[in-house]
Amino acid sequence: MKEVKAIIQQFKLSSVTRALQEIPGFPGMTVSDCRGFGKEKGKEGPHRVVEDLIDYIPKVRIEIMINDEMVDLVVETIAKAAHTGNPGDGKVFVYDIEKAVRIKTFQHGEEAL
Repeated sequence: MKEVKAIIQQFKLSSVTRALQEIPGFPGMTVSDCRGFGKEKGKEGPHRVVEDLIDYIPKVRIEIMINDEMVDLVVETIAKAAHTGNPGDGKVFVYDIEKAVRIKTFQHGEEAL
């Protein structure tokens, strides 16, 4: 099992969601608002340092737990749907999941997904 975590631009969330929903057997995802900055550190973006306060760029974090066979397709789908070619498009990370339990049914492992 894997966790795919993506940090993308807010306005690309609908495009990414629609593209992921077209994948057969897609299990679902969790979406959270987040803020941050990348390598540019505010040189070209709308964020700036003002007396110990930093204006961060708003982003969206997507978290998806999937079986190993779906990883490449999900990562490729996110990358294509979130791409604009501009700085700040985001990143996709893949992590190993050691254990999963569905609380409702007490199913374990991939059955819990």
